[in-house]
Amino acid sequence: MSKIPSKPEILDWIAENPTLTAKRDIAKAFGIKGAARIDLKRVLKELEAEGHLEKRKRSYQDPDRLPPVSVLQVTGPDKDGDLFAKPMEWQGEGVEPVVLVIPRASDPALGAGDRILARLTLVQAQDHHYEARLIRRIGANPQRVLGIFRKTTEGGRIVPIDKGSDKEWWVPGDATHGAKDGELVEAEQAGPKARMGSPRARIVERLGDPSAPKAVSLIAIHQHGIPDDFPDDVMAQADAAKPVGLKGREDLRDLPLITIDPSDARDHDDACYAHADEDPKNEGGHVVWVAIADVAAYVTPGSALDREARKRGNSTYFPDRVVPMLPDRLSGDLCSLHEGVPRACIAVRMVLDAAGNKIGHSFHRGLMRSPASLHYEEVQDAIDGAPNDRTGPLLDPVLKPIYAAYAALKAARAERQPLDLDLPERRIELDKDGTVKSVNFKDRLDAHRLIEEFMVLANVAAAETLLSKKTPLLYRIHEEPSPAKLDALRETAQAAGYTLAKGQVLHTRHLNKLLNDAAGTDDAELINLSTLRSMTQAYYGPAHIGHFGLALRSYAHFTSPIRRYADLIVHRALITAHGWGNDGLSQHDIEDIEQTGAHISDTERRSMMAERDTTDRYLASYLSERVGNEFSGRISGVARFGAFVKLDETGADGLLPMRSLGREYFHFDQEAGTLMGSDTGMIISVGQRVTVRLSEAVPVTGGIALELLTLEGDALPKGGQGARRGRGGPAGRTNPKRKGVKAKRKADKVKRKVKRTRR
Repeated sequence: MSKIPSKPEILDWIAENPTLTAKRDIAKAFGIKGAARIDLKRVLKELEAEGHLEKRKRSYQDPDRLPPVSVLQVTGPDKDGDLFAKPMEWQGEGVEPVVLVIPRASDPALGAGDRILARLTLVQAQDHHYEARLIRRIGANPQRVLGIFRKTTEGGRIVPIDKGSDKEWWVPGDATHGAKDGELVEAEQAGPKARMGSPRARIVERLGDPSAPKAVSLIAIHQHGIPDDFPDDVMAQADAAKPVGLKGREDLRDLPLITIDPSDARDHDDACYAHADEDPKNEGGHVVWVAIADVAAYVTPGSALDREARKRGNSTYFPDRVVPMLPDRLSGDLCSLHEGVPRACIAVRMVLDAAGNKIGHSFHRGLMRSPASLHYEEVQDAIDGAPNDRTGPLLDPVLKPIYAAYAALKAARAERQPLDLDLPERRIELDKDGTVKSVNFKDRLDAHRLIEEFMVLANVAAAETLLSKKTPLLYRIHEEPSPAKLDALRETAQAAGYTLAKGQVLHTRHLNKLLNDAAGTDDAELINLSTLRSMTQAYYGPAHIGHFGLALRSYAHFTSPIRRYADLIVHRALITAHGWGNDGLSQHDIEDIEQTGAHISDTERRSMMAERDTTDRYLASYLSERVGNEFSGRISGVARFGAFVKLDETGADGLLPMRSLGREYFHFDQEAGTLMGSDTGMIISVGQRVTVRLSEAVPVTGGIALELLTLEGDALPKGGQGARRGRGGPAGRTNPKRKGVKAKRKADKVKRKVKRTRR
């Protein structure tokens, strides 16, 4: 195509190819070469002057784009019954886009005038520009209940599974959604709250068998008391929020701050950009920008949103859902750094020397606009030589510079030597019906490590700034291991043939040496798990103690205020320290900071337990159809009642009950962490390789029971007959095999350690 394209053709191209918007990309698309480029430049200038395009460095972007999550007003159905809506926050100067609402069967009926929060997809259709999927109807926040449906002649009733609720709900016959007796259902209130009798409800989702996978996370939510319904005043405040403008902020919209997240991420709370430092005094240095969503601008101290966020403490993540700290209007929309829309942020500009050491930093409250929301895999593919349409234009100006800065940070990290555990993270993938499709271990890409290092650097900068300005804050505290836990780790290491020095101040480099010595051997997983178990649990508090695991003197959480209340407190502290406005720390924040730290440390542990229980149930469900199969694994723990095995294939933890270990009596040595057969002298200890048979997997409880087949490749020896009579023998008498065992254990301990040499 040699002629200059029309303005509509150019606008259509940019709409269809948002990552190929540089002048050279447009010229290439329309076959424009040589002097004709001058005419193209003129047309682009005219489009810019008319407000159809705006220039961002060397590319053009359509300002008339809606955020991926938007508030809409339903305009009503057309003659064909299709439901249309219009945006409530139209910022463009062009024609207001038309949105087609695509309803699901479970969605409530919508009519003209209803306001909804919806997730949008840009389309190229004749009568509309976007398609919308309902998230929820604004102003409608009915109470929800999870329970077992019991069918009656007039409809049914719902018996809540929450132990704290003894109130049943009545479901009319036309609101059962086809639920069957005994099914687990989720329902919402369908009428005024009753003062007497049972409140009326309508079933919104059938979850089937209470033991089925799709019910797992909901059960965990209720069992652990995680709040999953936002009060009406919280929803009203979130729905009334408006986008923050430029007033009182620095304009950072020209910085190509990109977000890099998992491919299924619902929100984007951090963005980054880097470039070579142009200061001649810092040859080979880098400038790294990290921008974080300015949640404090929307969640002010003492507000309904603030009280609810503090109550929740953090978001909780399950394989099939997220229980957010903030309503979706904020977490998925106004506070999320979506591509192509202006968003409020607090950014930190950090200067690194050639060796990756931070030599300066400054904080800025600004307004940014991300040019791209990318995911880890496509970023890594681009760096590895396989860019796509989204990453190709960003490869040289954005991606390569951030990887160059990361290379310098890696050198500084190697010098600092934070604890370097190698523990693969599981990823549970579900089908649409909630059934576990696969259990895999996540790949650890440089793209993941890059973002982690940038976030750690920003967190350090926040802590250092607030410490220097003497502003109260919540630190992320990680204390060094206790002497008792270190002794246990030292014994495990020695039994495997490794050494952890004693009688010196412990540093992470000492633990890293142990981990490196075991790397690539059969003992690697044992040493990593044992090192992890020796660590104390990190927590939040106002004391400046430091972070042992990261080998940092000052550390605070700053980078995830959408999902962690601790980060919101740090943001408010930065606002106060810099005098950026009246939405910083309140007097109540300061007075209650220690209690807040203790509370959100508890909510974090609550979420971890709920997530762990959910994972256990999903794994049990996944394995329930493979009862009787054999699996390889490794002893991961021992107890008085048996031993635990971590299965290689899935990482699931199963129990070897004492009764499955053989016919002899086993003595538990708590100090050594072993089980020893009284007849054969067979020793079971952490780290040994085993083959087991799956004897039971119970999805409701998450319990997995195993039967031991081989230990370190050898079949089990035949034990004595007395074990069949139980631990105490007949009539509870003491088993004679126990006589003198305690003394023998101590005498043999050194021998056992010497025998278990490195393989």
